[in-house]
Formats: sequence, structure tokens, C-alpha cells
Amino acid sequence: MRVLALDYGQAHTGAAICDPTGTIVRPLPDISHAGTPDGLNSISTLVFKEEARMVVVGMPVSLSGMLGTQAQETQQFIRALEAQLQIPVKVWDERFTSRIATARGRYSTASKHSLAACVILEDFLSSEEFKTQE
Repeated sequence: MRVLALDYGQAHTGAAICDPTGTIVRPLPDISHAGTPDGLNSISTLVFKEEARMVVVGMPVSLSGMLGTQAQETQQFIRALEAQLQIPVKVWDERFTSRIATARGRYSTASKHSLAACVILEDFLSSEEFKTQE
């Protein structure tokens, strides 16, 4: 199953997609202003083009497990995305993904946002939650 991952940000949202077997993850170009109607339409187009059957959105949870301002904004984005798409939208804890993406950025031409989306997707694909979805 092809899964699209998003690392939501108000200005830039990173994106990554996996192959149909869920083994190979590749970054996609960032989506500008993903929470706007144009941004949501861009995501819908991407879902269709990439034949994604599920979307995973990283949730910025603090180290203490609390949801701050960015998490609340991400929750609003997720609700808008669920209303826009006809496929499941899952939420995934994205702690440390930016640090991992920054380390990987030395070896990639992809944006740090899309590299973070790759980390989110890799984590999700290796989870029991994904294995029960297949």
C-alpha cells in the first residue's frame, strides 16, 4: 500500500511517499501553505498522482508528551485534510524527526521538511499499526 507522509508546517510542508510494498521511501517536493484551500488541493492532487491509499501526518509532540501551539495548528490541518480526502489520515508522533532529517540533509538535495516526512513515514511503516493496516 502506498502511503503519503506529511511534515506539516504553516509555510512549508514536507512530503514523502513509499512504494507499493512499503519498503522504499522517497522525498517529494514541499507543499506551500498546505493548510490553505490551494494547499489542500495540492495534497489531493498529490494523493491521486502518487496513488496513495493513506496519509500519515506528523504530530509535533513535546518531549514531555504535551501538545503545544504547533500541535494544535497541526490538529486543525488534519481535520481539514480529513474533510478533503477520501482515504484514511493517521497521526504519528514526530519527535526527533527534524534532528534526524538535519543529519541526513548532508547527503540529500531534498528539503529538511521532506526529509522529516521520510523519517515519519519510515517510522510508521515499521510500526505494528501499519502492519495491521495491510
